[in-house]
Amino acid sequence: MISNSEIPEEFDPQSYLDKVSSLDDDEIDLAHAALALSALSHTGVSVSRYLHHLKTIGEEVGARFHTLCKQGKSGDVETRLQALRDVLVDKFAYCGDSETYDDLQNASLIRVIDRAKGLPITLSILYIHAARAQGWEIAGLNVPGHFVCRLEDGPQRVLFDPFNDGEILEAPDLRDIVKKALGPNAELSADYYEAASNRDILMRLQNNIKFRQIEAEDYAGALKIVQQMQIIDPDEYRLFLDAGVLYARTDHLKDAIDSLVTYIEKAPNSRDRMEAELLLQQLNDQLQ
Repeated sequence: MISNSEIPEEFDPQSYLDKVSSLDDDEIDLAHAALALSALSHTGVSVSRYLHHLKTIGEEVGARFHTLCKQGKSGDVETRLQALRDVLVDKFAYCGDSETYDDLQNASLIRVIDRAKGLPITLSILYIHAARAQGWEIAGLNVPGHFVCRLEDGPQRVLFDPFNDGEILEAPDLRDIVKKALGPNAELSADYYEAASNRDILMRLQNNIKFRQIEAEDYAGALKIVQQMQIIDPDEYRLFLDAGVLYARTDHLKDAIDSLVTYIEKAPNSRDRMEAELLLQQLNDQLQ
């Protein structure tokens, strides 16, 4: 695994992502993988200064934590969170972009670093990176409609929101987030406290981009994102359906048919297969 504080001597984004597909989840450097994904959409941009920035925030959080402990802080999870906030919020001014939330720049780590603002998940990646650089135990949580983080140290734990300046979250806060996303009758589930894997986080990041591109009818752009997602998680069979639909939308009917055939072979649910089979028949009719 590449250390969070180590800058790779050579960093070709596509080559880096190609390696990710064969790595175990805990071998994936989350921030470097997110940076590689972002760089694929920023042709000609040198990633070296962004790699350096990731290294810098890791080093500065460590230095700040050491200073806080020398000042008498206990070194508990709340002190660790304070070190993260002091560096990411107070020094580098990272914040959630609530005004232009759906701007695609908010899901691109390069542009998030440039603009010091982004989505909950991109900001979480920065917090996770800086915390892991210290060897701290941190996880991202796939709360519906939002993405938050959890710092742990043995029995101590604290949940916080990178989108809102690292604000500490209690159960009522999480409940409000869930109700806002799922409706007034929704309640907290134990599933929402499950740590998201590195692949889960990268896939959710790319889904943010894919959905926005589809809404904007940029089907070619969405297809590129799906193809990147297939590299990240080659075992995710549902991506073959996404690819099939998007190939069809971009008039690549043969590729669409191939993707749908693969999806039908892999999909475990008969109802899902039936819907794909109907689309497949329509595409085959168009080719005749």
